[in-house]
Amino acid sequence: MKLRRGVLRAALALVLLPLLTPAGAVEPISLGLAIAGAAASALTGFISYPRLYCYFRECCLHRHDRRAAAALQENLDKKLFGQHLVSKVVVKAVRGFLNNTNAKKPLALSLHGWTGTGKNFVSKIVAESIYKRGLQSKYVHQFVATLHFPHAHSISLYKDQLQSWIRGNVSICPRSIFIFDEMDKMHAGLIDSIKPFLDYYELLDGVSYRQAIFIFLSNAGAEKITEVALDFWRNGRTREDIQLTDIQNALSVSVFNNKNSGFWHSTLIDRNLIDYFIPFLPLEYKHVKMCVRVEIESRGYTVDEDIVSRIADEMTYFPREERIYSDKGCKTVDAKLDYYYDF
Repeated sequence: MKLRRGVLRAALALVLLPLLTPAGAVEPISLGLAIAGAAASALTGFISYPRLYCYFRECCLHRHDRRAAAALQENLDKKLFGQHLVSKVVVKAVRGFLNNTNAKKPLALSLHGWTGTGKNFVSKIVAESIYKRGLQSKYVHQFVATLHFPHAHSISLYKDQLQSWIRGNVSICPRSIFIFDEMDKMHAGLIDSIKPFLDYYELLDGVSYRQAIFIFLSNAGAEKITEVALDFWRNGRTREDIQLTDIQNALSVSVFNNKNSGFWHSTLIDRNLIDYFIPFLPLEYKHVKMCVRVEIESRGYTVDEDIVSRIADEMTYFPREERIYSDKGCKTVDAKLDYYYDF
């Protein structure tokens, strides 16, 4: 950090020198030669010092691997509620992948659960942990099935475009991140067009994809996740007792056999190219209240527990008899706050 600041000050000093030097104090020719020589030296150092260059412009893999993992852990701990499996698996998976200098394939994470449980939120945090601009980074690419692939009759065209997009962006930045949302609405078979990029190939047409990250978001499998969570609740066990092994295998089978999912009989599952199927548990009443408090604080207001409870009470819960889980998670918290606060 000290070195970077020192080089930065030197570069700024060279720019400001002609403005700060009194007229006639230095011979113009001598001054010009001095500035030219010093500037050339500073420029050489600037170009050869990637972190300083990245201070001014976004670079591929903006943060150091350890800093990215630390940022990911911190943000998940502070901002994600009721998802102990997600926090544990995502941090370990991403940290291990970033620290692996000889990965055999890209990292592929598949996030599953009901709407409002945090899938989009977590993909956003992963992007922000690696690139400061997060989803706005030119190295992070987000696809929404209903927006980018809306027409079933254009699947062949979509396949060609998707492959070209991935190939071109990974050629520019090996650590590109690709996020596919609404996988349950994606045409069956389209996602298989990227199968070669996720496989164990060292190079494809001269390009390595082994540093890229692919994240898939889907509601598929949410019923199976809820089934497991309910079984634990009915047997008097807490949601924190649920382990990944209790869900992951059943989840992958459920998603593979779901005709309404882009993973329907997908070779990505059949060939074990998805590294982790990550279940997002349905959120309970207490988690909704946590979301409300954080949203109020983020807007700079003092938390009013009466309003927190009223908003949580307005949510609908399932199953109908037990009323344990919010059917929309925390998705509508923001809109409901607008009703109670004059922002």
